[in-house]
Amino acid sequence: MTIRRSRALQSLMSVYFHLRAVPPSALRNSATWFQRLFEDDWDTVRERIGRHREEILDKLYGDVELLYCGIPPNHASEGPRTQVVLGGRPVLHTDPAVPPFLLLTASQVSRVAGFLESADFDDLWRHARTRLLRPYDTSDVEPEARGLFAATHRDLTAFYARTAEYGDAVVKWLVA
Repeated sequence: MTIRRSRALQSLMSVYFHLRAVPPSALRNSATWFQRLFEDDWDTVRERIGRHREEILDKLYGDVELLYCGIPPNHASEGPRTQVVLGGRPVLHTDPAVPPFLLLTASQVSRVAGFLESADFDDLWRHARTRLLRPYDTSDVEPEARGLFAATHRDLTAFYARTAEYGDAVVKWLVA
């Protein structure tokens, strides 16, 4: 079975949200430096650094954000939950029409990793389920959708755990 999304979401097909781990000593507070960081493809990054250094969320990254931030009455206050996907200090791109980069410090990464490692996916799913399933065209997609969100949760948990283990920061960017 293939999950069908609304036309509005299908129009975002080439949008991806990249998360890259960076040693704090290598960070530069420069949009130009951040731009160069994302010019390397995943294989180049892995070859250069030799460990899992990147996570990529497809055009539905906003849905993943809903999984962590919760919905009323379960909305999370500012903290690790809200920093998993879209959180971080904005660093404006040199082109104002381009989305800003987001930076999580090594300390913030550790808190996010701790949150993800202790989070119960079933509980996260239960609180966000109705909203996450709303955009699908058919009502029988829950097992597949739940599986996709569970896999993304595992990937993000592994990414943040490894990044925290190395004491690294995370730079995020919405790439079209």
